[in-house]
Parts: sequence; C-alpha cells; structure tokens
Amino acid sequence: MSAAQALVNDIHMDATEAANQYLTFILAGEEYGVDILRVQEIRGWSSVTRIPNTPEFIRGILNLRGAIVPVIDLRLRFGIEKIDYGPTTVIVVLKVTHDNVQRIVGLVVDGVSDVYNVREQELKPPPDFGVTVHTEFIKGMAAIADKLVILLDIDRLLNPAEVAALDAAAPL
Repeated sequence: MSAAQALVNDIHMDATEAANQYLTFILAGEEYGVDILRVQEIRGWSSVTRIPNTPEFIRGILNLRGAIVPVIDLRLRFGIEKIDYGPTTVIVVLKVTHDNVQRIVGLVVDGVSDVYNVREQELKPPPDFGVTVHTEFIKGMAAIADKLVILLDIDRLLNPAEVAALDAAAPL
C-alpha cells in the first residue's frame, strides 16, 4: 500500500475509530485542549480595552473585524498565578455556546502547543475531587505521548453569572 493510500485510509476511519481533533495550548506548564472545530483563529497577544466592573479574569474586549469579542485570561479563570504576557502569549478565538446562544470568546493562553487526534474511547473521565474543586468544564483527560492533556468543554467554562458578566462587557 502506498503512503498516500495509507493516509486516505487513516482519514476514512470507520465510526468506531473516529477521532476528534483538539488544539492544545500551554498554561503554567500544563497542556490543555479544545475541540479544533470551535477554534476560529489564533492571534498574537494584543492589548484589549478594559471594561470596568468585570471580573479580573475578563481582560477586556477586542474588536475583531467589527465584532466585539470578550477576552478571558484562562490563567486567572483557573486561579493560576498571573504572569506578564510574553512573545508566545496568544489569544485563541473560539465559538462558545451557552443557553443555545453562540458567542465568540478569546482565551489568553501561554502558548499554542499542537493538534492531536483523540478517539472517544481514549478519553478518560476527569478526576473526582469532591465538591471542593470544580471540574465541570473538563471534558476528559487524554494520555498522549507520555503526558496527560486536559480536554476542556468550552461551553461549560463559564457559569451563568460569568456569562452575564461577559454579556455586560460585550453585548450580543
């Protein structure tokens, strides 16, 4: 079989082997992933317009080709130590759905890592820490190349109060 045919066979996996692709990024040395079909674009860090009276993790808003996009610092959202943004800091622009309303949101991350194929059966459930640690936004864990990647359910990344704060910062 030729290399091209092998590639075609890999692309045309049957339904039981179908894999989802995840764009991964780094936060404080850990690797996280989001469904690549939700990624609209990746932008280098650029300053945003700060909105008063919003939670600290909402860094502000960005004008993206005429659309006002709220920008969330994922480190601050996850309670990770704040750092100065550097040359690898990027904004991952994603489509997020909450209460059947689609929004465009930017996530500030330390840097983009890779794209991985993860089969549904390779996905491990998030750890159970009890009620003291919130993991509702973790879709699952995937073991990839001797490391664990935390796959995020971006639709559950924000609770209703936080979505309301986003709407106040950047109305639909």
